Amino acid sequence: MEPKTTNLELIKQVAYTVTEEQRGPLLRYLIKTHEMKQVLVFASSRYQADLIADKLGKNDVKARSIHSKKSQGYRKETLTNFKAGNLTVLVTTDLLSRGIDIEFLPFVINYELPRSPKDFVHRIGRTGRAENPGTAFTFVTEDAQHHFNVIQKKMKKQVETVNSSEFDLHGF
Repeated sequence: MEPKTTNLELIKQVAYTVTEEQRGPLLRYLIKTHEMKQVLVFASSRYQADLIADKLGKNDVKARSIHSKKSQGYRKETLTNFKAGNLTVLVTTDLLSRGIDIEFLPFVINYELPRSPKDFVHRIGRTGRAENPGTAFTFVTEDAQHHFNVIQKKMKKQVETVNSSEFDLHGF
C-alpha cells in the first residue's frame, strides 16, 4: 500500500513563542479555548510525555501518554480510547509521528520541536488527512528559534508566529 503523502496546504500552522514556564499554561489554554476534543501532543522524551499527561490530568483534562516504554497492550488500549473519543489528549514521542492513521484528527501540538525537519512534517501530517483540514500548533522557545527557522526553510513554508505573552494564561 502506498503511504499517504502529507498535504501541507490542508494544515493550518501557527507557532507560539513561549518561555519554559508558559508551555503548560499555553497548552491548557489552547485545549480549552479551541474546545479540543481530540489532540495529539508531541514531546521530545518519554519522561516529558509522562509529565505533560500527568499535569493535564491534574488540571481535569483527560490525557494519557504513549511511548516505547509502555507495553504493547497499554499502547493499543490507549490508542483505541483516543480514537473512540474517550481521551482528549494523547501525549507521545516521535513513536506516533509515522505509521499511525487517526482519520479525522483535528489538532496536533508540538510541545517541543523534533530533532529533524522530516520528523516535524511527519508529526503535523497526523492532521490534515483524507482531505480534512487540521491545525498544527508549535511551541518555540528562544533557544529553539534557530532550529524552527531551519524547519520552516526545509518545508518551504513560513509559519505564522504569535507571541504567547499576548494571552492571559493566569488560571491555566
